[in-house]
This record gives sequence, C-alpha cells and structure tokens, in this order.
Amino acid sequence: MHISIFGLGYVGAVCAGCLSARGHDVVGVDISSAKIDLINQGKSPIVEPGLGELLENGIKTGKLRGTTDFSEAIRATDLSMICVGTPSKKNGDLELDFIESVCREIGFVLREKSSRHTIVVRSTVLPGTVANVVIPILEDCSGKKAGVDFGVAVNPEFLRESTAIKDYDHPPMTVIGEFDKASGDVLQSLYEELDAPIIRKDIAVAEMIKYTCNVWHATKVTFANEIGNIAKAVGVDGREVMEVVCQDKALNLSQYYMRPGFAFGGSCLPKDVRALTYRASTLDVEAPLLNSLMRSNVSQVQNAFDIVAATDNRKVALLGLSFKAGTDDLRESPLVELAEMLIGKGFDLSIYDANVEYARVHGANKDYIESKIPHVSSLLNSDFDAVVNGSDVIILGNRDERFRALANNAPAGKKVIDLVGFMTGTTTENGQTEGICW
Repeated sequence: MHISIFGLGYVGAVCAGCLSARGHDVVGVDISSAKIDLINQGKSPIVEPGLGELLENGIKTGKLRGTTDFSEAIRATDLSMICVGTPSKKNGDLELDFIESVCREIGFVLREKSSRHTIVVRSTVLPGTVANVVIPILEDCSGKKAGVDFGVAVNPEFLRESTAIKDYDHPPMTVIGEFDKASGDVLQSLYEELDAPIIRKDIAVAEMIKYTCNVWHATKVTFANEIGNIAKAVGVDGREVMEVVCQDKALNLSQYYMRPGFAFGGSCLPKDVRALTYRASTLDVEAPLLNSLMRSNVSQVQNAFDIVAATDNRKVALLGLSFKAGTDDLRESPLVELAEMLIGKGFDLSIYDANVEYARVHGANKDYIESKIPHVSSLLNSDFDAVVNGSDVIILGNRDERFRALANNAPAGKKVIDLVGFMTGTTTENGQTEGICW
C-alpha cells in the first residue's frame, strides 16, 4: 500500500519504520527539514531501540522516503496517517492546531484528486474530535463528502517508548474506528498479518478507548504507589504485596470489576476501603486516589437518583435490593441507599427481591432487616408482576436474570432504568430504557 505519514515525531517515525519494513511504500512528511534530512539518510529523529535500523533499511530498499512537500505526498499515496502532536493547553484541553493544519492541507489536495483517499487519525484525540473538527475541515477544504468521496478512520496507537517496535509487531489488540466500512477494510488489511485481535468500532468509541487505556494505566501506577506508601509505613514491602496481587488473573487482573454500572457495596469493599484509608491517615500517608473511592461511589448512587427524578414520575419499582444477585446480603447495599433517597423525597416506592423476601422470614439477615431498615423492608412485595404493573418507572438494580427481559423490552408507557448493563446497546426499540452510564 502507498502510505503517507504526517508528523515524524515518536509515533510517526515508528509507524514509518514498521510499515516500510512490512513492504509498504511509505512517504514521511514533516515541516521540519532537519527531520526529513535524517529520515532520508536512514537515521532516526528520535531515540528508540531498533528504529534506526528499520529506517535505514527502508531507505536502502526504496520503501521509505521523507519530504516536506505535503501536496506531493498526498497525490503519491492512497492512505494518509495523521501522527502530529496534540499537546496540552494551559487549561488541560488539547491543542489541535497541528491536526487542523494537516487536515486543511489534505483537504485542498483532495479537491483535485480523483482517486479515493483514506485519512487515518493516529494522533491521540478526545472523543468528538474527528466528527467535529477533522471531518468538517476535510469536507470544507475538499468540497467532497466523508464516507463517500474519501474515507476517514481512527487508529489509536499503543506504543510504549523504548519498546515501540516490539509493541507494534506484537500488539495486545488493534483498534480501528471507522467512519465508513470501506475505510475500516483498508485499515484492517494493514494489520491482518499481526497476531492480535482486530477490533472495529465507531470512531468516537475508538477515540475514547485510547484515553481510557492511558488513564487506566495512570490509575494503576497511582494505585500501586499509594499502596506502596501505606505498606512502607506499616513495615511491609509494597513490591512484594503487588507482585502477589498481580498473580490473580481471575479477579484482580480481569474484566469482572471493569464493567460500568452502579456503585459497589456489600460487607467487604466499603469497609475495607474505609479501614485502609483511615490507617493511612493515622500514619500521615497521603492517599488521594484511595480517599476518592467512597466519594465517587456515593456520587454514582446520586446519579441513579437523578435519572429517576428526571422522569417526573412518582411510582417507582426497584427490582433488587441486595448489592448483587444471588445473595440476601443488604449490608452497605447501594440499592438500600437509593431506596432511602427515594423514600425521603416522597416517591411511591415498591421493591421486589426474592432473596431478601426469603431472608426477611427465614434468613440470617432477618434481624438486620427488622432492626436496621424496617422502613425499607416494609415496601417489599413478593408479587413480581404487581410491582412492575403498579409502577411508572422500573429500576433494574441487580443482575437477577428475571429482570433482563425488561431492559430490552420496556412495558408500554413505562420507563426502565438499567443500573447493571442488561441493555444490549445504548438505545432500545421503544426508547424507554436508559442506562446509568451508557
């Protein structure tokens, strides 16, 4: 494939070297003549193990060349990768001047180009950037229509400095955000030989995936540091602790806890978060991330309440009261907190939870239910149909399989609020179901 790469910084230079090594004809483009001179000499403009050899081989085989002529590079290629920088502004937002400039250059050349061209954004950009910035500029400057006259896609990179070549050749996944199927097909053909899953999504999803991965990595570093600081203060080696924590691939390093949804609860997580952060405070150890966990959890309960309140309906059915399905444990259940908020604001609340209903009569939690939350338990109703039929708003509170059908087929005239992720998408056929964070 004939590929032009705009921006020969870290990402662009690595992509140029790796793509040319795989037999593609690559034109590297940059406004810096010094970088272009280095590329054409087969030298790397950045320090990255193995990159110099790839660039040198690309020049020798004629698969790689550099130029400052944007127009010539676009005319000579079928696909352009935008790899320019997106530095931070003082307020934290992204500076998009470089991307906007490149898009204008590409757009003006596309105006005169008859063959189909595909523009791929490799730069890290916030969700909405391609739809609200990139595509409008390309269409305005070219006079053509995205997805019809030219292709657009997003292809976030997951390259770590000092291991970039290995990361390119052995990625955990390849993410393609496609504006149109033809663009996704073109990109997929670039990566099919790599031994990694190719994931094709809408453009905004791909943009968000990149940010989510990076912020998750930052969270993990911060989490490990705060655990290490507390561990040191109590005379424990935090490295030893985290080494064992990371050996658990079933829960600690899995997708089990990584699903957006409602707040956490139960007898363990809230209690243990509070205990560890309290101990940190007594040791004068700062733990800003850990200290924020309970506040964030409370805010997710408030988010659920706000969604209910926004419906302007007063008859509410809460399906599920225990903090998760398959248990009658109500200790620190966020659904109990939500129920109390609804009661306090005067909503006509009815609750269905078969496990809690059983526990109210027979279970070990009978005393807790009677002594701690009698005002909530008095609203329990064992008749599922009566609870659903007597409501205007139905809250799916835990993952009891009996509730799943309501998520994708809301009863006529009723609003369904999904807190657990039963919805198969972000919208339903009748538009009456809303997810808490989707």
